[in-house]
Amino acid sequence: MADAPAGADGRRERLIELFRAGLARVEGRRCVREALQSATSARVWAVAIGKAAAPMALGAREALGPALERLLVIAPAGHGAAALAAEPGTEVLDSAHPIPDERSLHAGARLLEWLHELPAQAEPLFLISGGASALVEVPAPGVTLDQLVRIARHGMAAGLDIRALNAERARGSQIKGGRLAERLGGRPGRVLFISDVPGDDPALIGSGLLGPAPGGDALRREVIASLDAAMDGAAEAARARGLTVRRARTRFCGDVQRLATQFTHELALGSAQVYVWGGESTLRLPAAPGRGGRNQHLALAAARLIAGYGDLALLAAGTDGIDGPTEDAGAVVDGETCGRIAVLGFDADDSLRRADAGRALAAAGVLLRTGPTGTNVADLVIGLKDAPQRAVL
Repeated sequence: MADAPAGADGRRERLIELFRAGLARVEGRRCVREALQSATSARVWAVAIGKAAAPMALGAREALGPALERLLVIAPAGHGAAALAAEPGTEVLDSAHPIPDERSLHAGARLLEWLHELPAQAEPLFLISGGASALVEVPAPGVTLDQLVRIARHGMAAGLDIRALNAERARGSQIKGGRLAERLGGRPGRVLFISDVPGDDPALIGSGLLGPAPGGDALRREVIASLDAAMDGAAEAARARGLTVRRARTRFCGDVQRLATQFTHELALGSAQVYVWGGESTLRLPAAPGRGGRNQHLALAAARLIAGYGDLALLAAGTDGIDGPTEDAGAVVDGETCGRIAVLGFDADDSLRRADAGRALAAAGVLLRTGPTGTNVADLVIGLKDAPQRAVL
């Protein structure tokens, strides 16, 4: 029989344990290493691009050993890539995320040079994870960096879903939407993806940076980590602890407030002890948003709805360890969170209106900070309900 978490601290600890179990299932280093165990090429040139570029690159080094001759890593600053720079044959570029800048253009130019330098006898290996859209870019003729920045900012402020935003990004690019694969001229190669998009479609991951070329190509593509795997990891960890689990069968999307209502309703009225949802919500930002991101907003909206319920708690967090333009992954809230926020002088409704959930959650001490996680498969929301306690006779 499951041991029920004792109090708010116990519930928070358990939810974080389940979240970390989900992350472990999709960690880039391990997933790449396992995917490449049967690789046979004698010479490999690899490029890793995205939020999980550094751990994916490490996995390739461990699996391929001396066969990995050259490695180009393009990652956000602070995501662990700098430590790779001392490795033989390795080049590391820190780039911009989530808004592109001159570093993104430099990285795009270097990527094209890398393709040009690729020896005829070497097999190209591409390691792609979410975040690649902003990190590397070669604008289409007539498209300026300012236009790319506006596309990214508009998409974030308007709450565009990832499919719509990445399609818009690809239209202004010379390398996205399958155009980079086209530059290989039919040359064989391999692409490993960590997917953060609906349907795990390579044509959408990183705005289709290594998606299928319009006229076809000879690349082998494999999604090695996805949101489904992270959800399974969290659900299985809960079952291993003797908890009853309801794991959502479909990916969530849409308005963050609607989703908060849906999740708390299922948690409060359902019969399971743990609920696992995965996807990406959308949040339309005001003209001058405050601190936070979509997961912090969802968590605070949920905290309002479960206020006073002593047996309920909920975690909402980005699997990449980042939520919006903050260093927090999300938050863990329960039935006491809103009361604590009010005592500290914050108004939850006002914080939500101003997209300033992070400030109130920080004051309450319920933000979740993980640092870079080594993966990026969208967001996890995990709900926990204490089991009814049996009376002792």
